[in-house]
Amino acid sequence: MKKHEKQALTFLRVLIGWLIFYAGLSKVLNPDWTAAGFLNGAENFSEIYGWFAKPGNIGWVDFLNQWGQLAIGLGLITGTFTRLASYAGILLMALYYFPSLDFPYIGHGMIVDEHIVYIGVLVVLAEFNAGQYWGLDKGLKKTYKFKGWWF
Repeated sequence: MKKHEKQALTFLRVLIGWLIFYAGLSKVLNPDWTAAGFLNGAENFSEIYGWFAKPGNIGWVDFLNQWGQLAIGLGLITGTFTRLASYAGILLMALYYFPSLDFPYIGHGMIVDEHIVYIGVLVVLAEFNAGQYWGLDKGLKKTYKFKGWWF
């Protein structure tokens, strides 16, 4: 891979990482934040999303949402476990996408909104193993002999 391609992947990895990290940070720092309103307002799969919003579930759902975003973002920014962070981000973005979809319309678009764009970026980062370029994945893999799909 050429140097400018590695730089572009690194730039993209850090940008999307910051976006996701900041989303998690803003939730963690807001003691009143909860996903309950979003989940209860789901237009699709309302029974599933409503189950997540039940009082017995919303605590762990909020925790995973907040801290999951922080971990995904931090992994992408630092290039640590980049594939794992990318796959987790893809899952998270898919979970955000479906409740608002009123096929073929979503938000201010038709079929494609920002969540689908984020998924596309995360697929590229995972597929090109973007943490190997100016990230910690390369050093971790070499030092600790890590192997697996998450690298």
